[in-house]
Amino acid sequence: SAMQIWLTNVIVFGLWYWELDRGGPSARVRADHREPDFLFPQMITPAVAPADWYPRFWDYLYVAFTNATAFSPTDTMPLTVVAKSLMTIQSIVSLLTVALVAARAVNILQSPG
Repeated sequence: SAMQIWLTNVIVFGLWYWELDRGGPSARVRADHREPDFLFPQMITPAVAPADWYPRFWDYLYVAFTNATAFSPTDTMPLTVVAKSLMTIQSIVSLLTVALVAARAVNILQSPG
């Protein structure tokens, strides 16, 4: 069903974002991580997060959810070409899922009998 495709899209891209950003989850915990692929609001407004804050899986799942829902970045910005490309692909998949469901619904409504 369309909902399963959309939910799979959110989960898969959430995992990809989690694995991509700064070399992955284990590198983010250590001090040897590289530059961020995503800019989270907590990174630019330290007053809204604890001093030791770093993105966790649920943060990336939220990014994937909002990207799939809005078809664009919301509060977390992609900084690298890879992050931008993945977010573009996710938006396209989400948009196509919605378009195919709408097309199917119109087809069913127009079918005689």
